[in-house]
Amino acid sequence: MELSSKTEGQVRIVTVRNARIDAAGAIEFKDAMRAETDNGPDLVVLDLSAVDFIDSSGLGAIVAAMKHLAPQRKLALAGLTPTVDKVFKLTRMDSVFSLFATLDDARSALAA
Repeated sequence: MELSSKTEGQVRIVTVRNARIDAAGAIEFKDAMRAETDNGPDLVVLDLSAVDFIDSSGLGAIVAAMKHLAPQRKLALAGLTPTVDKVFKLTRMDSVFSLFATLDDARSALAA
C-alpha cells in the first residue's frame, strides 16, 4: 500500500496512491497509516481521490486508523470518488467522518 504525507500548517495530509483499499491490502494500509501519522498535527486529512474501490475490510482499516488517532487527534476524509462515497453513505460512515468533496474543500473548512 503506497501512502505519502505532508504537513501543511496544523494539518497532516496523507494521500493514498493505490486505486483499491480492500481485504488484500487492509492490514498494509493500517500499518502505513500508523507510520504516516504517529507524530504530527492533531488533524489528519486522508486524501482518497485516487481510490476507486473500497470494501468492508478497507472501510474497517480506515476506522482503525481513526481509532488509532483518537481521542486527541481527528481524521477527516477528502476526495471520495462516487463509488467510495456511496460505500460511506450506505454504511452510514458519512455520519462518523467529516467528508469533503476535494482536498481543497477540506483545507478551506479545516483552516477556519
